[in-house]
Amino acid sequence: MHRRALLAAAALLPAAAAAQGFAPQNPECIAPAAPGGGFDLTCRLTTRMLNELGIVGPAIRTQNMPGGIGAVAINHINAQRRSDPNVIVAVSTGSWVNMAQGRFGRFGENDVRWIGAIGADFGVIAVRRDSRFATLADLVAALRADAASVPMGAGGAVGSQDWHKAALVARAAGADPRRLRYVPFEGGGQAMAALLGGHIQVFPGDASEVRGQLEAGEIRLLAVLAPQRLPGVFAGVPTAREQGVEVDWPIIRGFYGPPQMPEAAYAFWVEALRRLHAHPAWAEARNAQGLFEFNLLGAEYEALAKRRTAEFRQLAREVGLVTQAP
Repeated sequence: MHRRALLAAAALLPAAAAAQGFAPQNPECIAPAAPGGGFDLTCRLTTRMLNELGIVGPAIRTQNMPGGIGAVAINHINAQRRSDPNVIVAVSTGSWVNMAQGRFGRFGENDVRWIGAIGADFGVIAVRRDSRFATLADLVAALRADAASVPMGAGGAVGSQDWHKAALVARAAGADPRRLRYVPFEGGGQAMAALLGGHIQVFPGDASEVRGQLEAGEIRLLAVLAPQRLPGVFAGVPTAREQGVEVDWPIIRGFYGPPQMPEAAYAFWVEALRRLHAHPAWAEARNAQGLFEFNLLGAEYEALAKRRTAEFRQLAREVGLVTQAP
């Protein structure tokens, strides 16, 4: 049998068969932000494909739980659902940044079960189509002259991953990141609305978040924060590096489960993502949303999450952003 056919057949087998008979009841995916951003996309895209491909039988509902860009969600899981086998929570590189800075209260990377990644995204610097900034060089010049003269905003407060994107560009411009005029929002959807409404001038967001508005011609991208140009609709957008600004920002998207999730349930969800990755239809669906392949699962994904959080914690200490270290 052709390899692709074998992969498709394997992906369609019930994931429960590889998870000691566990089958979820009323499964739920928590997106820890308002609708329209990267967390929302992670839940809705993944759960739709898991259901459509028959990998998970019961319909998986998405619940948006904004608050602290993940803080409310992780506190909810640890306070009320520590052993719930039926819930997974969307997570990203930004969550590791927040954990590293103590923004999730007393909860950190050891207070969840790391299930796996579903893809990678990259940061972008977006402006309205009629912006005074035609190029990244224009923005750099404005920041160098007066960092507070450019109202910008994104999901998360000062110290969040979106703030880091803007801060790194400002630092490359020779400006003090602490002087940025930054407005925090509860997710990328709200930040995009503020950009289109003229309330901010720059949105340091993610490729997957801005794809629709880019295709609609409502925004212009000054740069992608990737080592090389991205394919498809982003192919014409230069990297920051091409423009002399040495800034990259990859965003790894995935899921965690409750800290006491039973082993059978944990194995079920890891295997469900493994089968999703193997299905040919997944690559097409993932790529259509501006996500790129990144397939770490289980123990390997856990090791990455803990390593990157530790690295961010050290960086936060160096720049004085740590408020509490778990």
